[in-house]
Amino acid sequence: MPNLSNKSKMLLAECDVRLQEVCAEVIMVMDFAVITGHRGMEAQNEALASGRSKLAFPRSKHNTFPSLAIDIAPYPIDWHDHKRFILLAGIMLGIAHKHNIKLRWGGDWKSNFNLKENKFPDLPHFEIVE
Repeated sequence: MPNLSNKSKMLLAECDVRLQEVCAEVIMVMDFAVITGHRGMEAQNEALASGRSKLAFPRSKHNTFPSLAIDIAPYPIDWHDHKRFILLAGIMLGIAHKHNIKLRWGGDWKSNFNLKENKFPDLPHFEIVE
């Protein structure tokens, strides 16, 4: 059975307990790595400058503490294997739904299951909707 690396555990610990709860169950189904939990001002503004985010600090859900957003990637990581990211998203969203936790995925910002209309695909990104 897969388990999170120490680095992934450390990043996950920066996240809202609801994200921790969902990820603890997802790792039993599919191996993944946590890429980002909380982002401070410097990291957020660098993500904006590099095009990995559309939001400046402190407008991203990554900027709260604990973080209301998490970036995860199927492990081993292949950034070009979009199908594995979509599979991971389905598992993540399904488990969140089971726990009555509403998540928005960066591969479907409108949460309408129409992936083709997504103008800013951020496949590793999940955020709590409140």
